[in-house]
Amino acid sequence: MNILSFPDAWLEPLDKGFCVDFLRDIESKLIPKNDEKVSIFPPNNLIFRALDLVCFEDAKVLILGQDPYHGFGQANGLSFSVNKAISIPPSLKNIFLELKNDLDVPISPHGDLTYWAQQKVLLLNSALTVERGKPNSHKKLGWEKLTDKIINQLSDRGNMIFVLWGKSAQKKYTLIDQKHNKILVASHPSPLSAYKGFFGCKHFSKINKILKQKGASEIDWQLK
Repeated sequence: MNILSFPDAWLEPLDKGFCVDFLRDIESKLIPKNDEKVSIFPPNNLIFRALDLVCFEDAKVLILGQDPYHGFGQANGLSFSVNKAISIPPSLKNIFLELKNDLDVPISPHGDLTYWAQQKVLLLNSALTVERGKPNSHKKLGWEKLTDKIINQLSDRGNMIFVLWGKSAQKKYTLIDQKHNKILVASHPSPLSAYKGFFGCKHFSKINKILKQKGASEIDWQLK
């Protein structure tokens, strides 16, 4: 199956019948918008990029975002990430600042988080698409049926670290089995809320400490 380039490796963990029905429904909602010349980000081939880069069995950490960046050329299919040629958004600048303060990792000159994904950090948004210039515009399109299912199934699998920054992400707390997973919570890294608990949360060192205690490889947070 190749509806909207959905990765085959996630069909069985999420239930193939569920995926077929969901993707048919979401595609019917997205295609009319594209026919109306509405710009939707990211491009179709990047919508499921987070799942393309991290398979269900290998995922170690999930960092949950709200929805993709809504500026032209920004969204690349990974939460909080932009391509190397794109200016670094304010929230990502604050993420890099916290990383510097936490682990003394040099602040990256670019915002492409692909290297984190390659180390099995699932950079997932709650909604996987957005209209140009309209943040959170696809909140009610139905994406959370899929992304909540992903969170649920990873929680049931266990041995995950869930990172919930901000109120939107923290609403997913109840979907997670706390006995068999770790949950890290802080305010959102946006300029409006970063000083209310994101700065100083030390989530990057905490993630590596948890991984080390489990005998798993730590994340190299310095981007390449």
